[in-house]
Amino acid sequence: METRRLQFLLELSRLGSMRAVADVLETTTSTVSQQISALAKETGVTLLEPDGRRVRLTPAGRRLADHAATILAAVEAARVDLDPHSEPAGTVRIAGFASAVRQSLLPVAERLAQRHPRVRVVISEAEPAEAVALLMADEADLALTYDYDLAPATADPALQVTPLWSLPWGLAVPRAAAGRVRGEGTLAVFDAFRDDEWIGNSRNSSDEEAVRTLASMAGFAPRFTHHADSLELVEELIAAFGGVGLLPAGRVTRPEVTVLPLTGPDVRQRSYTCTRRGREAWPPLALVLGLLRGDD
Repeated sequence: METRRLQFLLELSRLGSMRAVADVLETTTSTVSQQISALAKETGVTLLEPDGRRVRLTPAGRRLADHAATILAAVEAARVDLDPHSEPAGTVRIAGFASAVRQSLLPVAERLAQRHPRVRVVISEAEPAEAVALLMADEADLALTYDYDLAPATADPALQVTPLWSLPWGLAVPRAAAGRVRGEGTLAVFDAFRDDEWIGNSRNSSDEEAVRTLASMAGFAPRFTHHADSLELVEELIAAFGGVGLLPAGRVTRPEVTVLPLTGPDVRQRSYTCTRRGREAWPPLALVLGLLRGDD
């Protein structure tokens, strides 16, 4: 099999359309179709099947695309080893939660556009479980996930998980109620709002797990009434209904909301990069991971 044809198949599995593959590889859709047809003849299996007006990979096509990712990564790694100054090239699909995309990924995407134009990133906003599912289905090359120190996530052994950053979180409450706290520390803060309506995360359970753990230590079970995924919406719900919920410590909020610090025990959100084991050596992905770590 020619590695160039494997590249066409891999890009089709990642991008979903021959037009997108043609744009990325700077060729024509007819060339993409011809190369994948030639690859099907080489392998002796059907790689594509109709999907309305488009095509999609067959189960055999998806398996070969999975092998192609490993084969091309090895070829690219060998090329870089022989010529360490060669320019990485390829499309890196990234799924991650909104805060990590804004805080870490967008600056990296800007630097890539300026310094490494042959490396393209495709971004999908996703909560941790969603991002990991995309990664395991080979619909993403990199997942940006998070957990809390009080609700640690269990890592799949098939994944390479690396810490990215850690941030303290606090309890967001109506500003007028902030003086209700008597005493110091996290448990005193939680106890002061034991009877309030709590705001949970609509797409991730770790936020509520952290809250339930602390509430249990304070001697009560929180009543989750509202659920939201957006930090801005959490603020709006607090302003509108007087509920309480977790937000990053030190966050600049709307006037009606204040974020009380949580200390002893602290509440920290921990962010991670996740890749499928063996894929992190692929030069475009290795470049992105290095930029996220601040290596460059």
